[in-house]
Amino acid sequence: MIFKSNITRSGMAALALSVAAAGVPGVASAQQAGGKPPQGWFKVCTKQEDNDVCIVQNLLTANNGQLVTAVGLITVQGKVNRKIMQVSVPSARLIPTGVQMQIDGGKPVKLDYAICMPDKCVAEAPLSDQLIASLKKGNEVVFTSVNFQRAPNPIKMALTGFTGVFDGEPIEQSQLEERQRLLQEEMQKKAEDARKKLEEAQKAAKQN
Repeated sequence: MIFKSNITRSGMAALALSVAAAGVPGVASAQQAGGKPPQGWFKVCTKQEDNDVCIVQNLLTANNGQLVTAVGLITVQGKVNRKIMQVSVPSARLIPTGVQMQIDGGKPVKLDYAICMPDKCVAEAPLSDQLIASLKKGNEVVFTSVNFQRAPNPIKMALTGFTGVFDGEPIEQSQLEERQRLLQEEMQKKAEDARKKLEEAQKAAKQN
């Protein structure tokens, strides 16, 4: 199953790693049979000990598959009841600034870092009803982290389809696997196109 961590303080932080892993199929560049990209936002739910865990998530990656920004809205119900928002960004971030979240140009909200791994840093904040309502009404959200060179790195994420996904049913495992397959095919195609362009550039350089 996707989520294996215990629902503790450290476990909730570790869930962000699952967000990134499970969120890969949500990358908007993957193509479906109808030619339309899948929704960036999607929901996965799982049973974890005495708790029901649902995560509404979105993940943006670079063309080489590296993480740009992953977002997970985590709801835990059962023996433990907790709601939290986690945002994963690349490592080498300036820790005190955290991640600034801004919905439709509104007042920025700071998310403090909870944990940093070799490949990513995870910021988190309570998932309040007010925040959920703001995301549902919004058009886009911008997450800004600051790298070790003190340069802000704002990443825009569309909120298209967010409300339907948040209020709707989770996707089935078969749908999740299909999204993963489509994404893998898209990334392989991009890698092949990049290789061909490099070869053509090298040939052109030799001829000059």
